[in-house]
Amino acid sequence: MTAQVPAAGTPGQPVVAVVGGGVSGLAAAFLLRDAGVAVTVLEGSPRLGGKLAVSEVGGSQVDAGAEALLARRPEGTGLIDAVGLSGGLVRPGTTSAGIWTRGQIRPLPRRQFMGVPADLEDLAATGIVSVEGLARATEDLTQPAAAAAGDQSVTSRVGGRLGLEVVDRLVEPLLGGVYAGRCEDLSFEATLPALAQAARERKSMIAAAAALLPPAGGAPTPGAPAAVFTTLAAGLGSLPAALAARSGATVRTSAMVRELARTPAGWRLTVGSAHAPEALDADAVIIAVPARPAGRLLAQVSGGNVAATALAEIKYASMAIVTLAYPESAFTQPPAGSGFLVPAVDRRAVKAVTYSTNKWPHLRQSSPGLHIVRCSVGRLGEDAILQRDDGELAALAAADLGAATGVRGAPVDVRVTRWGGGLPQYSVGHLDRVATIRAGVSLLPGVAVCGAAYDGVGIPACIASARLAADQVLAYLETRAPAGAGRREMR
Repeated sequence: MTAQVPAAGTPGQPVVAVVGGGVSGLAAAFLLRDAGVAVTVLEGSPRLGGKLAVSEVGGSQVDAGAEALLARRPEGTGLIDAVGLSGGLVRPGTTSAGIWTRGQIRPLPRRQFMGVPADLEDLAATGIVSVEGLARATEDLTQPAAAAAGDQSVTSRVGGRLGLEVVDRLVEPLLGGVYAGRCEDLSFEATLPALAQAARERKSMIAAAAALLPPAGGAPTPGAPAAVFTTLAAGLGSLPAALAARSGATVRTSAMVRELARTPAGWRLTVGSAHAPEALDADAVIIAVPARPAGRLLAQVSGGNVAATALAEIKYASMAIVTLAYPESAFTQPPAGSGFLVPAVDRRAVKAVTYSTNKWPHLRQSSPGLHIVRCSVGRLGEDAILQRDDGELAALAAADLGAATGVRGAPVDVRVTRWGGGLPQYSVGHLDRVATIRAGVSLLPGVAVCGAAYDGVGIPACIASARLAADQVLAYLETRAPAGAGRREMR
């Protein structure tokens, strides 16, 4: 027998069910707080936050998932301000990163856009690519403009202009840090949309990259944020709890939604185990879980198969974050800058290293005498390395860090955090895939989707997708409201 979950709110108040308690689902719930609807958030795991989590390492609260957000996108900082946490925002002490390749850590070119160089002399000075690689890159300036050919992989589009060495040693490490993916699979249009647009308007890829950067030696753009990134001193992992508390929503964890079905009045969600199922009736539903579970729910609904099929095509990469705390004396020279990236062609276990106590000075204050280092491990197709136990994974990360920096001895504290299937892959055709998903979902009255699988994997992009989903369900509920009973607008 299925137990009925009592609806939150007052009798007659529209109910919105949010499936998923990651930042997207919690943001959607928060954005609905003043809309005159009752919201219930259902999270299948025992905790909220999705890929946002924080715990102590070396005496500091250190993020175990996403650790920064783009300051120039207002969605993230705006939501943090609305939740009342803007006083906790901090700026990085440095964002100067390098590339560990060809035997040493080399500085990133000063003028590049996601690894695509805007100045070949600047690129040559770094030594990241060989003389042959640099000569191949110069051909971009003399090649005819590329004809429009639809979506292509990053390797095809950028490599076709600048050569594979630029892709392998510059672009792939930067995109790999975002998606843990492979440039031969990733969509140029979906992962580098600004560059794709600029490239359509210019003859060379180098000119397109330059068009997206401030003039060399020029003043910063008026009104631009002082820093590219920001974070919370308590960790971005502290944001989910604040969103949940201030949303006014009913929030349940360990509440897996197994079924979604239409009813004459709206939707019914079956929650919990097959042995003790519960039912929640809702007027509208926001699905804020990864692509595969979202597709499984939609496949159960008449008319949902088109969206479900497209959702099933989105692949996910697994990764792990190994956080190591070393005494300062372990480094023969203090680590410089914010860290370094590692090209896949160099076949190292780590793909990125962040010197957390350099990048975020507040961590140095809470962990005096220590360097806290964050190592990212795992790319698409590298599942074998992630099958090692925590001790082995930490040892691999420490070995790579030692080879790159000369750090000696064992760390005084270690944390290994695994994100299985954590990063959606924006493979070739992603934009069309998302359009198909949204078109299919639009045929299901009162249903919307949001999350990292659609328009961007960063926190601001997830919040933007949450706002879109919230607006969509409110617009649907408006059509059902009695005449003269319009809802309060969202702030």
